[in-house]
Amino acid sequence: MWWPPFLYPPPASALVAGISALQFATAVKGGLGELRGENMAYSKFWQVMAGKQQKSGGGAVLPSRSGMLVAYVPALVAALASFAVPGAVEGVRAQLLNAAISVHFLKRVLEVMFIHQYSGSMAVDTAFTISTSYVLMATGMIYAQHLTSGLPDPPLDLLYPGVLVFAVGVAGNFYHHRLLSQLRTTKQGGAGGGEKAYKIPTGGLFGLVTCPHYLFEIVGFFGFAMIAQTVHSLAVAAGTAAYLAGRSCATRRWYESKFEDFPEHIKALVPYVL
Repeated sequence: MWWPPFLYPPPASALVAGISALQFATAVKGGLGELRGENMAYSKFWQVMAGKQQKSGGGAVLPSRSGMLVAYVPALVAALASFAVPGAVEGVRAQLLNAAISVHFLKRVLEVMFIHQYSGSMAVDTAFTISTSYVLMATGMIYAQHLTSGLPDPPLDLLYPGVLVFAVGVAGNFYHHRLLSQLRTTKQGGAGGGEKAYKIPTGGLFGLVTCPHYLFEIVGFFGFAMIAQTVHSLAVAAGTAAYLAGRSCATRRWYESKFEDFPEHIKALVPYVL
């Protein structure tokens, strides 16, 4: 039976197959929800969703920075801990994949602590939902890679091109996160020293799309998929792309609602296309 030359054959594991299908379906559902206005309650959409939650009884919240740390730290710990589990990370491909996952979440944690500017809150259930998803993603990719141990590499070896693609994704994502952080200014006058105000982002690819940081995040996830070359990692990358596409379109609509002079030619995610 024909099989794509860039993928390992799927492992005989109902667990991996189930996690792959669940994560892909959940991410696609989340992306469609973003398009319908059912946004995850963090970042720009905190105030929008907080109003809806108050009408339905509210819920526990965390400061945004704390919520984001809850979201990212467990996945970082899981990835780093995998190096210490005997036999869990064997071979160059598995080591590079685990290193890339660790770098991805370490970068996220450091950005939360030192780069991003926060002004709102984050629902506790949202933080734990994101955290659970990322832990499953990280451990799932590592475990799926472990199951390929001893198998011949796919005929089309994408390991080192994948490392390059991942590096481009990480660098581009960080660069545009840095630009976003520099755009946040403070409105003075509040009891706590003021609140953060948004501006239309500029610089980098912001002149073409509203969410170039999401575009490069997708690139980074396909870097994971190229390094791993497993069905599971490809499902994770495709699901991430679907969710972030929906989130990007919702973000563009948010900018249009906030700024009357928002340029019409700026797309949501992919320059000149989407």
